[in-house]
Amino acid sequence: MAKWRSWLGLAPASIIMLGLFGSSLGYGIAQSLGWLPFLDQRELSLAAYRNVLVGQQLGGQWWSALLFSLWVSCAATFGSACICLGLLSSIAERQQHYRGLSIVSNLHLAIPHSVWAMALLLMLSQSGILARIGFAVGWLDQPKDFPVLVRDRWGIGIILAYITKEVPFLLLIGLATLRQQGRAYLLVAQSLGANRWQRLRLVLWPLLAPSLISGSFLVFSFIFGAYEVPALVGVRYPEMLATMALELFLNPDLQARAEGMAVSMLMSLIILAVVGLAWRWREQR
Repeated sequence: MAKWRSWLGLAPASIIMLGLFGSSLGYGIAQSLGWLPFLDQRELSLAAYRNVLVGQQLGGQWWSALLFSLWVSCAATFGSACICLGLLSSIAERQQHYRGLSIVSNLHLAIPHSVWAMALLLMLSQSGILARIGFAVGWLDQPKDFPVLVRDRWGIGIILAYITKEVPFLLLIGLATLRQQGRAYLLVAQSLGANRWQRLRLVLWPLLAPSLISGSFLVFSFIFGAYEVPALVGVRYPEMLATMALELFLNPDLQARAEGMAVSMLMSLIILAVVGLAWRWREQR
């Protein structure tokens, strides 16, 4: 009876959330299938998906955006996980540093991605603060000699922005694991004669791996579907799928809205596939 009361207590909020999510998802699917009543188009078809995937105008743009999105998402996720693992390894046996690192991580997470991307743009662009400082102290002949780190075709600026934002998120996940059980296991290993490298390799890393891998799947899914950072520090070509979808959706030609929704639906399917892989990995463990 108590269990049913809990479910009934959650029912009002759940119905509202599911209703909003379901109606938005249904509307997006319908538009991606060509249901555009404001243009008097109500016949459903897969034309938008065909145009996106193999069309002469959008086909090449879709595949290049897909590869670029995968590159940025994988590089940023891998870099964030490696930096997080290195930081946690360096403080794992110094519990007095946990609180300070947790406070700094929480404060950094409070900064919106768009604000952080603008800050990096002001710092790292060829007319930015670092370029001007380098020119002022004589390290550069001109500010334009500063290396291109933002708005570059390799997405370095996007990757840097995401790494510096997602490392605190993964740190909080890893710190939660260390607080629960990491310290005790490390002390036991030390008492049994394990050196520092053995404690890291045989105790700490296997302990952190499940939480960091799960967090990395979340980070990848977020980066793959995010828009604001690529829009601020990226270039128009190659572009990420999120910016491609929004540009199509905002196109003055309302016929392109179906293609924009099709790109969004395809992105959602890829993210669902990543979630499925994460779930399968968790079940196997």
